[in-house]
Amino acid sequence: MLYPDQFGKDPLFPKHSEFAVVFKDELAGRGVIAYRAFKKGEVLAKMAGHVVNEIRQHTLQLSPETHLFDPYFSGYFLHSCSPNISLNMADLTVTALEDIPANSFLYMDYAETEDVLFKQFPCSCGATSCRGWITGRKEMLNAELIHPELLNINQGLR
Repeated sequence: MLYPDQFGKDPLFPKHSEFAVVFKDELAGRGVIAYRAFKKGEVLAKMAGHVVNEIRQHTLQLSPETHLFDPYFSGYFLHSCSPNISLNMADLTVTALEDIPANSFLYMDYAETEDVLFKQFPCSCGATSCRGWITGRKEMLNAELIHPELLNINQGLR
């Protein structure tokens, strides 16, 4: 399993035979790759981690005051405006939004779980629905961080 023994032995925890955190590229950094295929609607895995009271890189929001720090698995899901997975933060499960072929990276929409991100960033997912600049679902664009050419693209956002 990808999780240390301190989190228990839940059979839905991600296994080394099915997932790995690997380097994707210079822009994205590290991400989770699925070694086997998953069908739309299938639960891929259960998440675990440390509950913390602050937003950190690699945390997922559990409530407005608490976050799941998971430096083993879910903290490395990459962002896409057209994700292939969805996270249920109530039962800590990951579900396929579409058929996922073997050897595919797992992509979530960070705005699905986060009110405010650790840091905003330009999106390069390439989806036709790409928002261009990634924020949490309740935060405004930080125009000071956006290049002028991106600001024109993002004028219709939040």
